[in-house]
Amino acid sequence: MRRQFLYFLLAACLLTPVVTVAGQTTVGKPQTAQSPKVSQTAPAASQAEFLQAADRVLARMSKMLDLPILHPLKKTIRTKAQIRAYLVQQEEQDKHPAKRYADKMALEAFGLIPRGFHLQHFLLDLLTQQIAGYYDPKAQEFYIASWIPLSQQRMVMAHELTHALMDQHFHIETWEKAARPNDDAEAARQAVLEGSATVAMLDYEMRGFGRTVRDMPDISPLIQMVAGKSSDSPGMAGAPPYLRDSLLFPYLQGAIFTQRLLKAGDGWSDFYKVFPRPPASTQQILHPSFYLAGKAPPPVALPNLRHLLGKHWKLLDENIVGEFDLQEILKQYLDPNVAVPLSADWWGDRYAILQNKKTQSPLLVFRLRLDSAAHAARFFTTYSTLLRKKHPSAGHAFTAPEFLQFDTAPSGGVYFECRADECLSMEGAGRKSFDKVTHAMRWPRAPQPSARNQRRAPK
Repeated sequence: MRRQFLYFLLAACLLTPVVTVAGQTTVGKPQTAQSPKVSQTAPAASQAEFLQAADRVLARMSKMLDLPILHPLKKTIRTKAQIRAYLVQQEEQDKHPAKRYADKMALEAFGLIPRGFHLQHFLLDLLTQQIAGYYDPKAQEFYIASWIPLSQQRMVMAHELTHALMDQHFHIETWEKAARPNDDAEAARQAVLEGSATVAMLDYEMRGFGRTVRDMPDISPLIQMVAGKSSDSPGMAGAPPYLRDSLLFPYLQGAIFTQRLLKAGDGWSDFYKVFPRPPASTQQILHPSFYLAGKAPPPVALPNLRHLLGKHWKLLDENIVGEFDLQEILKQYLDPNVAVPLSADWWGDRYAILQNKKTQSPLLVFRLRLDSAAHAARFFTTYSTLLRKKHPSAGHAFTAPEFLQFDTAPSGGVYFECRADECLSMEGAGRKSFDKVTHAMRWPRAPQPSARNQRRAPK
């Protein structure tokens, strides 16, 4: 379900300039997305200034990060049209159309984006508007947006040239994609890359004050403030909450994770141990102490749904939600003060998104493990409320201890059950299909509603 949004620095527009002086934090005004018209070819003077500035920033970042420059780096100024063309090309190369379709269907089924939402078009427009610069690991080339003033370009350079240096030493694209097909693990690696580059950028901005992010107290409050300001920027303000949070996650939560690792070790040289031992999930990004302790849940499996449900169902994808996306799912329908602590009980999951070959309707199967039976019981109560909010026109509800079912005609029904420390939900199929899945999981058959209960509508 992970979006693969093409994570680039949105720096001059998404992140606001942050400088800490003698313990006092000041945050600059967010940049406007209105950009002057530019020619396809930058003036020679601008090109020369750009190259000179980039060389200086690269040398500075190499020294700060203790990463020697292994070979020369190509650097280019690009217009908005060129950036959009690059985004389209990269998205086509990065993911097969079937995977993009499966991700969109899963996002809709979980309620994270509206049904029929034009996801790819929206993201292309948003990223074209917001991107200030990016590093292409395939071409090993750094690009800067032509409309960004030189005074702001240096901050963008500090971030993207961190990617370039890390790529020369650790081959970041290969490292990131090695997590596939686990979308949650890949998102965790994205957070390492973008979070470390964000911290390096902040270190560059503070270079004149003799301090680094490692010397600062917990940067979580600062990051939350930046997130709030970024959410109000043009384009981001109109994004569905999940897309906005997902775009911010690798930069902001990744920066918190990076600071924690820098503090736990001896600076950047120790931080690079993350490459041979990457985080296993977004849970470890959200809770760096889990990563440092090597705490990770065992895998969760689903039965063979193709075999169980019949050939009229097409399996689009099986993957992992993870703690971050679970938190986002809960936040769509619940207060964040409830969603955040509830998602922290996550201890593994597996979901499948299928599609009826005849009706094209989706079927979502979600198996979740919590960290205790008590937390699974709590999750049942809260997630039952979520399912009722998600399907407000549902009828013929039946409830029993830690079991809920109701109809959502014409697409099928909703079934939700928790046993011990696990929960299973199914949205979009009938009771027989749910019973087949629980039987394959070796669960006892769920309570059966009486004829009277079947006629009763939910309150």
